Amino acid sequence: MRSVGRVTPFDPRTPKGPWLGTLSWAARQPPVTWFLVNVGNKIDPYLMRATGGRVKSTLSAPTVLLTHTGAKSGSKRTTPLAYFTDGEDVILIASRGGHRNHPAWYHNVTANPEVELWTKGGGGVYRAREAHGAERQRLWDLATGFYPGFASYQERAGERRIPVIVCSPQDT
Repeated sequence: MRSVGRVTPFDPRTPKGPWLGTLSWAARQPPVTWFLVNVGNKIDPYLMRATGGRVKSTLSAPTVLLTHTGAKSGSKRTTPLAYFTDGEDVILIASRGGHRNHPAWYHNVTANPEVELWTKGGGGVYRAREAHGAERQRLWDLATGFYPGFASYQERAGERRIPVIVCSPQDT
């Protein structure tokens, strides 16, 4: 059944308190990045659903569950991701912790752009698209201001340009 509503807004320009600042620093450290990409991605969907979004590996960092359809398999998959909002749009960064290849969810949402997003407090159906040009740069600047680790991930990714995904709410 489709959820109806919107993801809880999160303004990336909001000053971070000491706790979120510490989490941001920790997540940039390679062992923690590895944990979040390889372990957190597997356990967070269960933790977040079981606790109404109160418990997750990213603690208090803004995290959304992205439900997407596999590009080849057609199977539904759920991936936890950091997010922020830009108006009603939800912004996702396809960083994969700076890996040289795009994350699987990126390929899935470019092939099947209708997605569901959920976080503590709400969710709904969205349509995903990749940002380009000046829009991408503006959103990338917001993303790296919110979480400087994205800039580090871009360095690790080498020649791969990390995509910025814009998810716009859809009326059902």
